[in-house]
Amino acid sequence: MRVMKWSIIALAVAAGTSQMAVASSQDESKGFVEDSKLNVKTRMLYFSRDFRNVPNDEQSRVEETGLGFLGTFQSGFTQGTVGVGVDAIGMLGLKLDSGKGRAGTGQFPLGEDGRSQDSFSEGGAAVKFRISDTVLKYGTQFTALPVLATDDSRLLPETVEGFLVTSKEIKGLELNAGHFTALNAQSQSYHDSIGGKNRTTWVKNPGLTQADVFGGTYAFTDTLSTSLYYSKVEDYWRKYYANVNWALPISDKQGLVFDFNIYDTKSDGAANVTAFDGDKLDNRAFSLSGAYNIGAHTFTLAYQKVTGDGDYAYGIDGGGTIFLANSIARSDFNAEDEKSYQARYDLNFAEYGVPGLTFMTRYVKGTGANVTGTDNGKEWERDIEAKYVLQEGPAKDLSFRIRQATYRSGDGVYYGSPSIDELRLIVEYPLSIL
Repeated sequence: MRVMKWSIIALAVAAGTSQMAVASSQDESKGFVEDSKLNVKTRMLYFSRDFRNVPNDEQSRVEETGLGFLGTFQSGFTQGTVGVGVDAIGMLGLKLDSGKGRAGTGQFPLGEDGRSQDSFSEGGAAVKFRISDTVLKYGTQFTALPVLATDDSRLLPETVEGFLVTSKEIKGLELNAGHFTALNAQSQSYHDSIGGKNRTTWVKNPGLTQADVFGGTYAFTDTLSTSLYYSKVEDYWRKYYANVNWALPISDKQGLVFDFNIYDTKSDGAANVTAFDGDKLDNRAFSLSGAYNIGAHTFTLAYQKVTGDGDYAYGIDGGGTIFLANSIARSDFNAEDEKSYQARYDLNFAEYGVPGLTFMTRYVKGTGANVTGTDNGKEWERDIEAKYVLQEGPAKDLSFRIRQATYRSGDGVYYGSPSIDELRLIVEYPLSIL
């Protein structure tokens, strides 16, 4: 599930700033050491989830606090026709508070006794080559492709292993092609630790053996962009994805942004991915959203629908591989035949003299979900979030965020949990060393 989703406003800005410089990136290389960057991000996360109305013999609450450190080193490229560089990732997670009866937030590995482990760590590196404005990267990395996106919704993020080619040789066009052989979970430190379990879709063979992706994004103008991607995950499924993003400025402080996303997924291979009724996955999931921005205020409406056989399935191809408008904090509203509607409001307090302070609230209602026991499953979720980022001083960029989610479904649409109250308190401090 994508927690840090790109807003449609941000997508429009990105489309308008993806223009290629006249000189290639490799021509402007200053060297392996001169262009190097070393960053460390510290994250403290308090995570509480209250499962309401569960049987007395089931765990009714999870609550844990952790401290995570994410270090990333990015070298520059050597000078010359072919530039060579190295990237490295180092991660450490520490348990600050937990208990056997409160474990299970997904922040830490669980021991055989059911308790969260005190610490865990992971590291990896990748070698990279650049010719002109095309980069080949092989090794451990993060990805943000709509058909293969690593998740960062807990203490530490997922990582993926393989190679990715990114080319920006043509103005406004970015192409990506990749081949990946392992996906490592957010709460584990061993190789290829992601299994293949979805809500109503079950995969017999856990672990990613091979995923191939190809696609790209093209900005027709500063305000209109489109994306098209394909992926095939061996023994699981193949996917097509398309996106259109259009920003329509009205005045200096007013504008509209429309965003359309669609996935076409079909099971393919030995894992025999099926829904509970035994049908093979063969579905389409799309969302359409429109946002109106006026000064400090942004109002968003979104509609999402899944058609065909089975849920929109993801996870084995990255916990963030769901670029749909109604994939939010707790639920994805992605069950078979489900329709969902969203209303959202954002407020930026910079307009009122408090830069760095933002507020968001949204409500999503889903109906018509085809799940065990009913073909008209219903669910709803309400999210509230406030965030403040220090703008200056020695602790510049230190951020504080509170996220609260309320989820209800009398039909148990989301993993059979009828009622969930969730609270996250997040403190992050990014430090640039080089």
